[in-house]
Amino acid sequence: MEVIIRPTAAAAADLVATLIDRAVRQRPDLVLGLATGRTMEAVYALLAERHRTQGLDFSGCRTFNLDEYVGLPPGDPNAYRYYMERHLFGRINIDRRRTHLPDGMAADLDAACAAYEQAIADAGGIDFQLLGIGHDGHIGFNEPLSALRSRTRVKALTPQTVAANAPLFDPPTRMPRRAITMGVGTILDSRRCVLLATGASKADILARAVEGPITAMVSASALQLHPRCTIVVDEAAAAHLQGRDYYRFIFDNEPEWKAFH
Repeated sequence: MEVIIRPTAAAAADLVATLIDRAVRQRPDLVLGLATGRTMEAVYALLAERHRTQGLDFSGCRTFNLDEYVGLPPGDPNAYRYYMERHLFGRINIDRRRTHLPDGMAADLDAACAAYEQAIADAGGIDFQLLGIGHDGHIGFNEPLSALRSRTRVKALTPQTVAANAPLFDPPTRMPRRAITMGVGTILDSRRCVLLATGASKADILARAVEGPITAMVSASALQLHPRCTIVVDEAAAAHLQGRDYYRFIFDNEPEWKAFH
């Protein structure tokens, strides 16, 4: 795991967008794992702009999203399929048949979860997994006590997650209490993970995930086990990290990051 600190949220999002840009240009048939949430909106806006102005080509890519609410149809404004159409898919040249989200409307949810795992395997696995982190440390909807070897499954959402996301629903009581999520083990199988976290509200949980013990109570802490995981944060989110000086040294001196200076 390496941590890269950028001065602002905009700079952090730009770095993540550039990493995705490079990965897509190097491998046009890249399999991308995608995330949703307010933090990702800046990344997707940058990717859409690079598609429009710099020829960033997504036509050969395949995508798999981390999660989807149970019981929301794809056209619901709060469904993650709708989010992806609004913020990314509808603004780039990706083939919708190559975009995948868990089926939260399936009659047999367990079968839908197994099918999602199989679809990822059939695609050859995820090359580049984009992640955010929840205030309780979840990645995807892997809430506290998620097994570190877990696979795609239905997960009950915690009251903290419901409280954080319900204001996005009208009325808030419409928010589902369950979601389908890739498992922690599914995420760890990806060839590269990049987690973006910005803002002071993420500082405490980020420090626990990066520098604390590996524990099922903070599913993001499992990323410490990943052989190629990059954590990109702004100064506000980095505020509680004990190794801040070392992480800045990495950015200033490691060859991979020289081009970003």
